[in-house]
Amino acid sequence: QLVESGGGLVHRGGSLRLSCVASESIFRIYAVRWYRQAPGGQRELVARITTTGITMYGDSVKGRFTASRDNAKNVAYLQMNDLSPQDTATYYCNGISGSLESWGQGTQVIVSS
Repeated sequence: QLVESGGGLVHRGGSLRLSCVASESIFRIYAVRWYRQAPGGQRELVARITTTGITMYGDSVKGRFTASRDNAKNVAYLQMNDLSPQDTATYYCNGISGSLESWGQGTQVIVSS
């Protein structure tokens, strides 16, 4: 079970930090992926972080978003800077390890111009 938080309304150029908290201690074996889906759009993978903290980003967010994790606290973060209206979407975190997979319920991010 994953629970996202931290979404909200922000002006263009602003920042938000999303959190993804796991209810179980196996979080440390999950690779975490952050997805987003805009209204009427397809789900887009924006960032990934491995169990050891190696990160990868989609081209649309590279240089602006930073994924991190704290395994001791069973939490992953997505720091989002220099936001634009094109970043408006519902953001989801996904934890995966082999056949184990968990999804959060999503948190909405709205960026006004």
